[in-house]
Amino acid sequence: MPHNKATPQDTLDKLTLALDSGAFVDVRRMLNGLPPADIAHLLESSPPKFRNILWKLIEVDLEGEVLGELSDDLQADFLSRMDAAEVATITESLEDDDIADILQQLPDRVTREVLNAMDHQDRARLERVMHYPDDVAGGLMNTDAITIRPRLTLDVVLRYLRRHEEIPEMTDNLIVVNRSDQFIGLLPLRTLLVADPSATVREMMATDVDPIPVNTPDDEVARLFERNDWVSAPVVDDSGKLLGRITIDDVIDVIREDADHSFMSMAVLDEEEDTFAPVSKAAPRRAIWLGINLATAFIAAAAINMFHDTIEKVVALAVLMPIVASMGGIAGTQTLTVLVRGIAMGQVGKNNQTWLLTREVTIGFLNGILWAAVVAVAASLWFDDWHIGLIIAAAMMINLVTAAFTGAALPLLLTRFNIDPALAGGVILTTVTDVVGFVAFLGLATLFYA
Repeated sequence: MPHNKATPQDTLDKLTLALDSGAFVDVRRMLNGLPPADIAHLLESSPPKFRNILWKLIEVDLEGEVLGELSDDLQADFLSRMDAAEVATITESLEDDDIADILQQLPDRVTREVLNAMDHQDRARLERVMHYPDDVAGGLMNTDAITIRPRLTLDVVLRYLRRHEEIPEMTDNLIVVNRSDQFIGLLPLRTLLVADPSATVREMMATDVDPIPVNTPDDEVARLFERNDWVSAPVVDDSGKLLGRITIDDVIDVIREDADHSFMSMAVLDEEEDTFAPVSKAAPRRAIWLGINLATAFIAAAAINMFHDTIEKVVALAVLMPIVASMGGIAGTQTLTVLVRGIAMGQVGKNNQTWLLTREVTIGFLNGILWAAVVAVAASLWFDDWHIGLIIAAAMMINLVTAAFTGAALPLLLTRFNIDPALAGGVILTTVTDVVGFVAFLGLATLFYA
């Protein structure tokens, strides 16, 4: 009979029941029997009071790994309760890039204390990683790469590896460097295992793999891994000197964060938004963008107010106004989404921007003709006034073409000014389509009915 594995929610329900009954020993046993990623998921899926209890029940040797799996907000919350000695203890077994991510959540004073508590070698490695922002290759890399020289025989390399108790996780290649630690090539482990032991590394290594420059943006790193099906990749500085390597697990984190960012940006929220964050934290974050949206709504309202006399004469205009604004908003959002995605995937550049703008405007024009005709007929029959049909048809044409152009041009413009188009684009686009739609519709109506 097949056994169905318990879902994270099932586990959480069991833990909740056990806590409610006071069975803390059972909770501790259940909790510490889970992988760190699952424990982190349980913490993120729990209200603040419950997650604080769970955190206290986690064994010390697991705390570092669990901390590395948490969102930035939750990480910062737990770290704020620790002193430097505690942070140094729980991060001792973590990889350099994970430790760097954790230390970046701490005040500079505490970070310095943690670094001073490490031995010289560990501190030097970690400072090398922390020197780079976390959104470039240098911030993603680990310094645990195994390096070899090209003149060695494969037999010597094998004996060298056997001297290690273990090799770093995700090691699929040995990195070949010269005496100056400059990258030369890669020796795949699969080649090492099956090739003639008397052959040299120089004879068997792959030299057609380009290393990743240390300042490469993390989204470009993700695309390189996806395109080349890499498990790991070397990272070098401007002179070609090996600094470390990036592994696929860190790249998956980048892809997940980018996906979260795209999704949350649709609601103008941070991708690190904690589902169970206290009201005191969540409310101010949302209030800021609600205020910005209110300001844009007043702009649209001011546009409508310019034509209040016309609306009083022809009440049907008030009924039809939402149609014009809504169609423009949807059309613009479609275009904006396509362009933002293209930019995120590195598909949009100077050589194809004009073509994309033309394409989107053409699509807006063709859809404008189609739906303007439909709405014109419907409005004329509804209100028995062909003037209204012509007016809304013309306004819809204007708004759909404007929406298409704005939706395509806006992300290109925002990107040029280093503004995230996924976050700011929607608010600006909505304002433009509302104002243009209302002004076009009511302005044309004023000409007919004045």
